[in-house]
Amino acid sequence: MPGNLRAPAAHLAAFLASLIMILPVYLITINALKSSSEASTMSMELPSELHLESFLIAIEKGKLLGSFFNSLLYATSATVIATLVSAMAAFVMSRHRTRLNRFFYLFLIMGIALPINFFTLTTMMQLTHLINTKIGVIILYAALQVPFSIFLIYGFVETIPRELDEAAIIDGCRPPQLFFLVILPLLKPVLVTAGILNFLNIWNDFMIPLYYLNSSANWPMTLAVYNFFGQYQSSWNLVSADILLTIIPVVVIYLLGQRFIIAGMTSGSVKG
Repeated sequence: MPGNLRAPAAHLAAFLASLIMILPVYLITINALKSSSEASTMSMELPSELHLESFLIAIEKGKLLGSFFNSLLYATSATVIATLVSAMAAFVMSRHRTRLNRFFYLFLIMGIALPINFFTLTTMMQLTHLINTKIGVIILYAALQVPFSIFLIYGFVETIPRELDEAAIIDGCRPPQLFFLVILPLLKPVLVTAGILNFLNIWNDFMIPLYYLNSSANWPMTLAVYNFFGQYQSSWNLVSADILLTIIPVVVIYLLGQRFIIAGMTSGSVKG
């Protein structure tokens, strides 16, 4: 392709990709604001009159308030645990490149590609009495996010000069102080990136709570939406409002996190 056509082609591809992502959100948004009869066709026409009561009905009937705090608990707790544990493991394996650590690294990142064995996992959850418990789901989510987090953080740790470790040790830093006071602040950009990806993965997950949470009191928003759709599948205005309320926190977290990533990278480049 000639050089003068590459830029327009790239812009066109970006526009089409954005359109594919925006259209479903637009469709859900406008139908959430319609009446039940108008939303029954799921058309792309604007509503003749705004109906905001659909959101109140979705929150009340869909039990979204309780499921929102459950999702927030699962996603936040598991993200913090997975990101911190992965950062510590990646630092040790990157700085001490023994054959054993290399084996552990390859063994752990295999979890990115390997599928979940639900039969074995269910047996383990039952033996440890963690099934249908919030702490069990948090531990499970954290463990599932560790492989990719280690893979992401491991490469970033390698860019940090080892001379910083040596200088900190000469100044009297012990290993925990070295990691938490010197290395961890430098990992801010990659930690935020890993944290956002982990949070989004956990928030949008459907299979884990479906298998391991029997009580509706412990359901996250994904299961609440699924249950709500089964009850009100003929009322597309309510279903659209329910789905829209579910994706709003994800969009907010992504936008806020994107700003932190850019700020962290800019801060690091200035300090360097």
